[in-house]
Amino acid sequence: MGVLGDAWTWLMTGSNWSGESGALTRLGEHVYVSGIALALACAIALPTAFYLGHIGKGGALAINISNVGRAVPVFAVLALFMLSPLRNAGYVPTIVALVLFAVPPLLTNAYVGMREVDRAVLEAARGMGMSGRQLFLRVELPLAYPMVMTGLRSASVQVVATATIAAMVGQGGLGRIITAGFNTYDTPQVVAGALLVALLALVVEGVLVAVHRVLDPSPSPAAVRATVPGARDGAADKAADSAGGDALRTDDALPQDRVTKTV
Repeated sequence: MGVLGDAWTWLMTGSNWSGESGALTRLGEHVYVSGIALALACAIALPTAFYLGHIGKGGALAINISNVGRAVPVFAVLALFMLSPLRNAGYVPTIVALVLFAVPPLLTNAYVGMREVDRAVLEAARGMGMSGRQLFLRVELPLAYPMVMTGLRSASVQVVATATIAAMVGQGGLGRIITAGFNTYDTPQVVAGALLVALLALVVEGVLVAVHRVLDPSPSPAAVRATVPGARDGAADKAADSAGGDALRTDDALPQDRVTKTV
């Protein structure tokens, strides 16, 4: 508890949050770099995955090419960019490296989600006269939505965690807190920086989970019960069965002559 307690003290010290090198500034830099990288990765990966998944061709090749980004260490890519003319382009090297890292999970999950849509459902939609655009927007995309969001959550957490390497080449972000702690042998500061990165990743994960639930196109059980008559926990069906059984038992209990008169 000694190091954790000292890290908590560091986080609770106001002077560590203010100024150009304060934690608040570093947090803003981290969010900025991660957000730009994730937005660019989505702009590249999702349209490609949706198109290839819709036509059903070229997906395996695209996934294999994108997986090169997983095989190459992000720090190695960033180091190569820092040796190029891009080294004086601000955050561009870091953003490009993070984009290459974020594309594979986005592309793979979105493509798999599109291809896992039940073929029978697609044929039924075509039989109803849906165009290719309608088929994509009304059938394929809603059914692939859970896999797309899974890929987005995975890529987001990975980008937030990996963006700390920007500090290794002198750029901003929460990684600067960690590297500054290493340089001054300040272990509580190192732990505090790591905790901030972990907390930010958890917050991003929680926000995306909430967005997933809010935007989920599949109807909830409550909506189904409200829309379909008698679907409320099967209460109507049970009541009908019970009423029918009671009626039968009542008829059985009547004398034969009364049953005849009733008929």
